[in-house]
Amino acid sequence: MEIYMWWLDLDLASKEWLRENLRASELPQPVLQGIADAGGCGPGETAVLTGADWDFIETQSEFVD
Repeated sequence: MEIYMWWLDLDLASKEWLRENLRASELPQPVLQGIADAGGCGPGETAVLTGADWDFIETQSEFVD
């Protein structure tokens, strides 16, 4: 699922971690769970962020969430 479809529902702590750790090769379990809870991946799927997702986080996401 495209990041813009679940980003607004992602918890603030996960958003902050992603912004502070841009393009991290591994995501901690709480961030993975936050992405799943926001609808970023289906049941049993592991959240994988693409280059376009990281670009979105870096350039399009607002820090006033």
